[in-house]
Amino acid sequence: MNEQRYRDPQDYSLIGKIGLFFFEVIKIALFAGITIGLVRYFLFKPFYVKGQSMEPTYHEREYLIVDEITYRFKDPERGDVLVVRSPISDGEFYLKRIIGLPNERIKLEDNTIIIYNNDYPQGIILDESYLIEETPGSVQVTLGSNEYFVLGDNRDASYDSRRFGPINKDSIIGKTWLRGWPLNKISIIEPPKYNL
Repeated sequence: MNEQRYRDPQDYSLIGKIGLFFFEVIKIALFAGITIGLVRYFLFKPFYVKGQSMEPTYHEREYLIVDEITYRFKDPERGDVLVVRSPISDGEFYLKRIIGLPNERIKLEDNTIIIYNNDYPQGIILDESYLIEETPGSVQVTLGSNEYFVLGDNRDASYDSRRFGPINKDSIIGKTWLRGWPLNKISIIEPPKYNL
């Protein structure tokens, strides 16, 4: 009768131990790569800020992490900063703030934004005390059930819903969640509090 023997791990040669070590490292790296790929593809994406349309909130070359999962479970809210597909140019993305929500009427005149909705049928002026610049232009739009009115925070330098109109919910990639660069500005991103 043959007796099966098990080798004590201490019996392995140095080469065998090194081989096992590298095998474990490769397994860990492969698992980490798959996990990072899945997280990046389905949950969070990096976004690099280009241009000045969101100053002073975001500056060129800042690195943001975009949350792609939240809007699968809840609707975007006023004040959220989004990454959206350009409505006029394939392959381009914009960083904009939600100002108007579905089924609202937005009126922009004399550097003032007025929101009309069920709670404020006579309209209410949107308080945007976080802005440095005023909001030039003259626009009046009624949003559909799946549409949002978006603006950049640097209103003089922003190409936004004043020019290309409302965006559809389907064009939203996700909301900004974390500023990851530069290191002295790392922070979780919170939307402003409005008077509505």
